[in-house]
Amino acid sequence: MSYKSKDRLTGSLFAELLPFGGKLNVNNRWIKMHDMIPWTDLEEIYRKYFSNLGRPGKDSQLINGLLIIKHQMVLSDEEVVELFLENPYVQYFCGYDQFVVSREIESSTLARVRKRLGVEYFKKFEDEILGILKSRKIIKDAEQMVDATVFPSNVTYPTDTGLLENVRQWVVEAIRKTKKEKGLKKKIRTYCRQARRVYLRFQKKRRHSEKEIKRTKKQLMQYVRRNIRQLRDLLTDIKEIPQKTLRQVKDRLIVAEKIYLQQWTMMKNKARSIEQRIVSFHRPEIRPIVRGKSGRDVEFGPKVSLSCVDGYLFLDKFSYEAYNEGVVLKEDIAEHKRKFNREPEAVITDKIYGNLENRKMLKEKGIKASFVPLGRKCERLQEEGKWVRQKQNERSEIEGKIGVAKVHYGLERVLYKNEEIGIRLGLLAMNLTTAMART
Repeated sequence: MSYKSKDRLTGSLFAELLPFGGKLNVNNRWIKMHDMIPWTDLEEIYRKYFSNLGRPGKDSQLINGLLIIKHQMVLSDEEVVELFLENPYVQYFCGYDQFVVSREIESSTLARVRKRLGVEYFKKFEDEILGILKSRKIIKDAEQMVDATVFPSNVTYPTDTGLLENVRQWVVEAIRKTKKEKGLKKKIRTYCRQARRVYLRFQKKRRHSEKEIKRTKKQLMQYVRRNIRQLRDLLTDIKEIPQKTLRQVKDRLIVAEKIYLQQWTMMKNKARSIEQRIVSFHRPEIRPIVRGKSGRDVEFGPKVSLSCVDGYLFLDKFSYEAYNEGVVLKEDIAEHKRKFNREPEAVITDKIYGNLENRKMLKEKGIKASFVPLGRKCERLQEEGKWVRQKQNERSEIEGKIGVAKVHYGLERVLYKNEEIGIRLGLLAMNLTTAMART
């Protein structure tokens, strides 16, 4: 797919007769936000993701504008495209100077473009917006607040029986499709109806004894083992299926076998957990993150480290694996230096970051930290303690920002398959709102 820049320099003829010719309210939020975004610089970055061949891709400002609006208003791709057709301010924000009523873009295009651009593009998008904030001097970088949280993924709450049933259903369907592709007439006994009855009989009961759970898991595992072996036999020496499709089936089959092996190991060892445990067949990268929060002992989604700088929230670290946030403080400070070309004067964190290694590192760098002072009480330590208490009270700001991002910017449940893109866009939309309130 190629890319051709839109002509943004030539003025429209008879502009005073057009709907956007001075008829829009300059105090509207979309007009204000339009002037804050470096559209030309973004277009230069956007262009690099396209070639010079093929049908021209959609305009950079249209795509970026719709993605910002989508996260500002927490809309689906279909809803944001409909809003674009209904609202002249949204069309102005997306680079139009005339009101259009025809469908300029399909909702599916947004998903395809997000996949093409990838995470790196949206990191550069953040850097461009941060450059605007620094050039307009509406962000102060002296202090850095650091915290970690989990942004839940869009997966059902996992159970062992539900996970095994998902695996079994996919394997049975893969057997049917593979058999059809090979043109086999021989009947393959998958016992899918019996297995489904076992699962539904268990699922319809509100309460289950430990004995019932073990018995149902064992039965489902026997069906899964049988079906996996049948699919493996079908996939040997096969030429009728396209190589890309065959590779996808084999990759999913590896995940199915790993889930079966994990469940068998836990049953054999009478264990409730296992390392690198897969909790979603369709999203095998997701891990259970033990948080110990009220009402949510375990969350399922990526764990992230966040920095709050002068009311703006930035993503420092993204990981599907659980980690101790206290050991990544050095990475957070390095990210601050990358963004602002200097290290912070003070770091405000909770007590989990106050290990001896972090205290030593911050002392060597000359960075003041909001850790409770170690040692016996004395007049100097009392003064430090007073400053620490003050900064710990201020630390509630980052907790509030995380809550706002989850409730008002769609991060309570990230619907993207690539969660990092969804998180970065959600935080970007929130930071633009903060910046707009200060101008």
